[in-house]
This record gives sequence, C-alpha cells and structure tokens, in this order.
Amino acid sequence: MDKSWMHSDRRSKAYEFGVEAFLNFAVENLLTTTHIRCPCVKCVNLKLFGVGIIRDHVYFNGIDQSYKNWTFHGEPWEATTNASRNVEEDDGHSRYSFVSEEIDMDDDDFGDFGSDPYEFANVIGDGDQLVYPGCRKYTKLSALVKLYNLKAKHGMSDVCFTELLILQGDLLPEGNTIPTSMYEAKKTLCALGLSYEKMHACPNDCILYRKEYEDSTNCPTCGISRWKEGKDSILKEGVPAKVVWYFPPIPRFKRMFQSHETAKSLTWHAARKSIDGQMSHPADSPSWKLLDDKWPEFGNEPRNLRLALSSDGFNPHSSLSSRYSCWPVILVTYNLPPWLCMKRKFMMLTLLISGPKQPGNDIDVYLEPLIDDLKSLWVGIRGVYDAHNGEYFTLRAALMWTINDFPAYGNLSGCVVKGYKACPICGDDTPSHRLKNGHKICYIWHRKWLPINHPYRRQRAAFNGKPEYGIPPEPFTGEEVLHMVENGDRVCWKKKSIFFDLEYWKYLPVRHALDVMHIEKNVCDSIIGTLLEIPGKNKDGIAARLDLLNMGVKTDLQPEYGERRTRLPPGPWNLSRAEKREVCNSFYGMKVPEGYSSNIKNLVSLQDSRLLGLKSHDCHTLTQQLLPVAIRSVLEKPARYAITRLCFIFNAICAKTVDVSKLDKLEEVVVVTLCLLEKYFPPSFFDIMVHLVVHLVREVRLCGPVYFRWMYPFERYMKVLKGYVQNRTRPAGCIAEWYIAEEAVEFCTQHLSDVSTVGVPSSQKMGVSKPLSGCTVSVVDQDLLNQAHLYVLENTEEVLPDIEQHMIHIKTAYPKFRKRTKWLQDKHNSTFIQWLRFKVYVVE
Repeated sequence: MDKSWMHSDRRSKAYEFGVEAFLNFAVENLLTTTHIRCPCVKCVNLKLFGVGIIRDHVYFNGIDQSYKNWTFHGEPWEATTNASRNVEEDDGHSRYSFVSEEIDMDDDDFGDFGSDPYEFANVIGDGDQLVYPGCRKYTKLSALVKLYNLKAKHGMSDVCFTELLILQGDLLPEGNTIPTSMYEAKKTLCALGLSYEKMHACPNDCILYRKEYEDSTNCPTCGISRWKEGKDSILKEGVPAKVVWYFPPIPRFKRMFQSHETAKSLTWHAARKSIDGQMSHPADSPSWKLLDDKWPEFGNEPRNLRLALSSDGFNPHSSLSSRYSCWPVILVTYNLPPWLCMKRKFMMLTLLISGPKQPGNDIDVYLEPLIDDLKSLWVGIRGVYDAHNGEYFTLRAALMWTINDFPAYGNLSGCVVKGYKACPICGDDTPSHRLKNGHKICYIWHRKWLPINHPYRRQRAAFNGKPEYGIPPEPFTGEEVLHMVENGDRVCWKKKSIFFDLEYWKYLPVRHALDVMHIEKNVCDSIIGTLLEIPGKNKDGIAARLDLLNMGVKTDLQPEYGERRTRLPPGPWNLSRAEKREVCNSFYGMKVPEGYSSNIKNLVSLQDSRLLGLKSHDCHTLTQQLLPVAIRSVLEKPARYAITRLCFIFNAICAKTVDVSKLDKLEEVVVVTLCLLEKYFPPSFFDIMVHLVVHLVREVRLCGPVYFRWMYPFERYMKVLKGYVQNRTRPAGCIAEWYIAEEAVEFCTQHLSDVSTVGVPSSQKMGVSKPLSGCTVSVVDQDLLNQAHLYVLENTEEVLPDIEQHMIHIKTAYPKFRKRTKWLQDKHNSTFIQWLRFKVYVVE
C-alpha cells in the first residue's frame, strides 16, 4: 500500500486521500469504527478513539511518520532482523512504541508487560477517561498523577489524601472518575508499575531461600526454622521469619529506554564536548576510560550503562525504636547528565533488607540476586527497545564502584576498618600508633608522603622525635586483593567480597569510594570539638598530654598536678574563655543566603560556648566557608594557618569541575597540611578519618568530581523512604508499595503532557526583590553612578594602557583638540578628562 502521503503537506490532496485510504484500511481489517488506535504524533498509538476523532487528530497533529508498519491497524508484522527506524522529535512530546519484530525475543524480553507488549497501552487507554463529562483539560490518569505528586511533594498522609479525594469527588459534577479512596488510587497506579519479589531469608543472615534452598524449611547452616515463631513458641508455618524485598533492575532499565527523553539522556555522555584537562563528569575519568579500553565492544556502545551502588541503614521508626533497621541498596546511572543522574527519579531501589539488626558483614548473602542480575547485564540483555532511535539493541551494564560511609565500606569490601590496619588503601603499611594513655590508635607519620628531600622529614622535635625516611605505600590493585583473600590473608581482610564474582571487578582501580561527606563531617567535629572543648568531641585532655610526654615531643605541655586540680598548659589549639565566646558570637551573628545552610544561629549555645546538633551539611558549610572566618582573629597563627589550609583543601576537592593539571600540586598541599596539623595538634586528634584525607585527591584523579560519589543524595533519599512508612508494624511493606506507586507516577509523567514530576524538582531561583535582613535600600543618582563607573575604569590597570594609547592617537590627529585638552588639564578639570577618556575608549 502506498504510504508516501505520510510525508506530504497536510493541506494537500495527496494527504487527504491518504488519510481516507488509511482509515478505510483500518476499518476493513479491524472491523470496528469505535476503538481504533490513533497514529498522530501526540497519541502515538496509545489512545483509542473513533474514526472521526482520529481523522481530526491526523489533520491537526500530523501522523507519526515513524509508524511505517501499520501493525496496530491490521497490517501483518514485518519479518526483519533490524528494527532500526528514524524517530523524529515533534513538539517535545515523548514517543512510545511497542512494535515487536522477529528477533528471537522470549517473554521476558518484554519486561513487565509479559507476553502482551501492548498491555501498557491498554492501561493508558483505560485511564484516558475524562475526569467528568465535558472536561477538556484533565483525564482520570493525569488528574490522579498530579494529585499524587502533591501528596509525595508535601508528605501528605493516607488519611488526608483519602479525604482530599472524597472532597474532589464531591466538588466535581456527577459522573466524575476521581477515585474515592487511597486504596483505589494506589491500585490504579500500581497497575502501571513494576513488580517486586519477596524472598525468605534466614534470621541469622546465613542464606536466602532461593535456587537450591527454595523448598527448604530449615537453614542448612545454623538449623534454625524458616518460619516465624509466635509468642506461644509455636511455629507459624507459611509465615517467614525474615523477608527481603527485591526490585529487579533489568526490567527497570528496559523501561528507562522506553521513554524517548530518558533514552536520549542516557547517551548524553557520548555527544557532549569534553574540555581537555577538565573533569566534570565520571565519563572524563580514567576509571570510565579503562572500561572503554579494556573492553572495546562495551565502550563502543554509548547506551551501555555505568552504575554505582550505595547502601546504608536507617531507622524507619525515627526515635521510637532503636532496634529495627532498614538497609536499602540503591543503584544510580552515570550515563545521565550531571543534573539528572543523582536525582530522586533515577535512584533505583533494588534491595530492601529489614530486621531487628543490620546485616553487617553478611550483607553479601542479600546481594546474591542483585549480583546475578549484574552478571546478566554484563553479558547482555537482548531485545531492549530504544524509543529515541526506534530500534532494538543488546543492553550491557557495569558497576563502577560502591558509595558508603566507612563502616559500610568495610561490610561491602570485606576489609578491616578498625585497628592498626584500618586504612583500606594503605593496608599493611597503615601509619598507626597506639597511644599508651589514651588507649586509642592514632594515624600519624604523614611525612612519608612528602618528597624525599623535604625539610619536614628531618625534623624531630616537632613531630614524633624521629626522622622520617619511609616511602608512601602503594595502593593494592584488585588482582592483588583477590589473591590475598583467596589465600587466606586475614590481617587486612575479613572476607572475599561478593563483588569479585563480577568478571571486571578486579580490574577497576577504585572499587569502593571513600565518602567525602562523612570524612568532612568527622574532621569538622574534631576541629570544633577540640577548639571549643566540647565534651565527647574534644581530642585534648590529660591522657593526650601524657601521650605527648611519652613520645618525647612538646614536653612543655605536660600536665601540672596541683593539690586540688590538674592544670593543662595552653597549647596551640587552646582558646581562652573570651576567645571561645568570640568564636561563638561570630557564628551567632552570621547571615547566609536562603538555602545555603541551616540557620547557624540555632546551632550556637552562647551560655557554654559550644556548637550543638551539627548535621552533615552544617559541617560542610562550616568547613568550607565559615570556620576560617570565625577563627581568623582568635587562634595562634600556626594552628590557624593549618586549619585554614585544611578548609581550603576540602573546598578544592569538592569542586564541580576538576583541573587535572592542578591535582599534583593539590596532593602536595594536602600532605604538607596534615604535617602542619601534626606539628600543632595532639596525636589523639588523628583518627582514621583525618588520615583518609591524604587519599581523597587520588580518588578525584581516578573517578572524577566528588559530588558524584558522596552520600548527600542518598541520605536525602533515605528520608524519602522513611516518609513512606505509614504502618509502624510493616515498615518494609509500606516502603515497597509506595516505591512502585511513585515509580508508576514518574513513568506516567513522561507520557502525559502538562504533568510535573517529583523525582526531578524544578530549579529554585533565588529572589532578589529585597535584600537580606539588616540591609537598607538606597537609590543611587545617575551622575554618581557614572562617576563611580569612571573611577573604576580610571583605576583599573588592564584599561589604562588602552586609554593612554587612544589619547595619544587623538592628540596626534587633532592639534586643536590637543590644545583644548592641555588647557583643561591645567585647570585640573579631572571630571571632564575622565569623561573624555571614557568616551574615547568606548568609541574606539
């Protein structure tokens, strides 16, 4: 059948005859005139209408020119092996198509749609009913999605949302299709979402009852029953003792490519123009390029996914119970642009581990199904439809690293994070020392990272009383780590991580990323706690002074024992009572822009000169901006200089764009700064978090900017998950149900016009209509403004040579003008000369 009319002008006769021929063809083959899929560019075969409405749509909107095989209207399938089609963008609307072709796809290749690839279109059609007869703006589905977005954005409870739905139904005319309860609304949304699996687990974290243990009733390791024991000590057969909620990532990755806009964003990294020597995305990092170089077939396909995994625990009951914990495992996709990849919409929940205790080192048991899917993704998933390019392809994915706080770092990597060998990068050569009086292990001797001829290496009294001739330890490669754990090296490693089951894992230069957020918070707490002598956070004390005496350094700071009390001589880090008060007053009086941080004033206790209740982001702003300002006039210069350098280091490390040429210099500055801190602070100050600062620049060099690898977005997402809990007795079930409901809403927003999304918040522009409190508005006279402008130009070194050159040119070309200028200069009419020079400068 001739289809050339599809590319003709909609005002032409050829287009008119073609539309009629198409409608006649559809009616003859489908034998109906009331329920036909509309092929216009806005409906894209998702909505069902009568012949008259379809005719209007095709004329007004145009027909989808990528719809070459009219399979929805009676034409047989094309038996081709290449489904490539050119899909054009029209008016910014998302395209969605379920054109199946004979490429040996099984039922699983359709993801959540099973054997019917048009199931989603049918659900969309059912939800395309008008809200009430005569309504032209909203359909049932679009109205429900908007209402649910309000619920998710403002934390509305189920009861409140149900009452809102009832009120909406009463306000609208009779015959409206608004759901009457939260249950009915959630049921509609969940029909569009993806499923999850409930897996039974051993209460002692030994096994998951899957594969060969699927039919077992007792754990083969510890022998405990699979079923829950009631209060009467009787087993409730059929009721599992522990459940793990698994959200398969493969169908979710398929769904990402079924959205035209998302599929286009997933190849953003291949189309961007990178600047040489600058890293602004993990795609610029050596870790990304290693995958491209070692596996070219993987790197040549820009749609192959690069992933990161994060896991952390939270208490779903807030402060009501401290025994119950939830451990979500979240995947993020680095293929997306920086403004999308760490947003809530693209954070994929894959596992939800719940129970009275955290999984700890046994978390590998729960990661087994996820690792199996990651193995499948590395081999390739055939038959994934790309809505942007209009073709099927084989999807592959690789996990680049994990993102966790330091205790969870040890659980996932299997390395020791406490004791003498606590640094996972230094390993056996961790520079540790046990303090005799403080009974803690400190991590000093950072001089070994200095150049071999640095003067600090030969200084004795300022450090530990000994010269330093050592060299920095070389980080272990993944192959070396795998060899050690397989040969039973238990000095630095507790177990073999399950991630080594991935073929590529041992070749990655950074497998587990250090979390800068928690490192920065702990360092900030140590500095502020020591300066202000906050109990529980102060690194100074009698034990610290005795440890200095035992090391033979700073002997003038040893305790002075009296009859009633022991006096500690002031050290470089100590502040007087008046100085502490001045620091607190500095914080108390600081005013910052809205959204910059929490109200610093609320964190200051002037009565006892302390900072209380510091959160992670508070420590972030204090360390990078506010702390150097507060201590600039109260602390001794050497200690103040060392602290200020450390603050500027964190500021440089956390930059959104990294200049690779400056990283070597930055690494030298980090080492010198840590050595300065060793000179002026007690050894008890140097816990493992302070030591890890020396390795942060290395990870920036290998992995790219820090904000792709810290816990801030994941911690915010934990709060979102905690807000899902409505039933305190079933927190994990609440989280699972709400997650798939929101997942369905986010998917629907991609196919419904004029519906906003919760997962990608709109940018908040700061208002400039009024100044900050304490400021006054003054109207500047135009003449005064011109004089100020001229004054700036007159006193700017970059502008002066140009002004002088132009004046020489004018004086040479116009002798009479030169005399006039000479007369004005004699009269000292500087205002006219400035105006004249400015005019000449602008004209030239």
